[in-house]
Amino acid sequence: MKLCYVNGRFVGPSEALLPVTDLIIQRGIGVFESICTHRKRPLMLTPHLERLLTGAKNSYIRSPLGIAEMREIIREGIAQLDEELLIKVYLSGGDVFDRVDGFVEPRFFVTFEDLDLPPAAFYENGIRLEPVDDGREDPATKSIDYRRAYTLSPHDEHAEILYCPHGEITESGHSSFFLCFGDTLATAPLTRVLKGTTRQVVIDLARRSGLNVEERCPLLVELPRATEAFITGSVKKILPVVRIGAQIVGDGRPGPQTKRLYELYLKHIEEWLE
Repeated sequence: MKLCYVNGRFVGPSEALLPVTDLIIQRGIGVFESICTHRKRPLMLTPHLERLLTGAKNSYIRSPLGIAEMREIIREGIAQLDEELLIKVYLSGGDVFDRVDGFVEPRFFVTFEDLDLPPAAFYENGIRLEPVDDGREDPATKSIDYRRAYTLSPHDEHAEILYCPHGEITESGHSSFFLCFGDTLATAPLTRVLKGTTRQVVIDLARRSGLNVEERCPLLVELPRATEAFITGSVKKILPVVRIGAQIVGDGRPGPQTKRLYELYLKHIEEWLE
């Protein structure tokens, strides 16, 4: 961590403290967002903060700040550091739970860290995902509870879990998932998964470029006929997937649609900087 905004001021990592009475520590109650910079400008800042407030509402957390105030704090933090950053924005459960109004005294804090991008080899060679018969408890909320993503993860730093409850593919442990069938992409609907900011950008780019997009849960039994797969996220952008469990996807190499969408994303990235 390079910098933190907590208790109304910017402090160094050693001064970034929360009381042990906060329910984010006591009970794991809190929501967050991860935002990265590109050329020192935040990427998709407003959609991330809108999703943060939606998650807070779903979790009965009453935010002490609005989006405009949050934006100002984040931009001020970026201005203090001369490098590309990963910014994590949190709303904790605070110290008080009211049975009528919920978590009425949450803490808002922001961490500013080095932006650690995936290795170039991941984009050149693709990665693998490990399917698990499980899913996130509340897909509509980006909760701090990532226990499943860590404890179910295979013992391989290059692999990520893929949630496949009852054979339906929803999302990966930290990313949105797309399965390709030629010129058609399939990705789980928002009734089943988190509203990924990069997910929506990719859907828009795909449709603008003439691809078909089906918002449905692709199935594990469809993997043998799939031509490509990829995951999307704020830091990963568009990362090719070449293997899911024992199943090789397509010819086992990053496919043309994945590469094309990645190039389009980089070409138009300025559209989503704030």
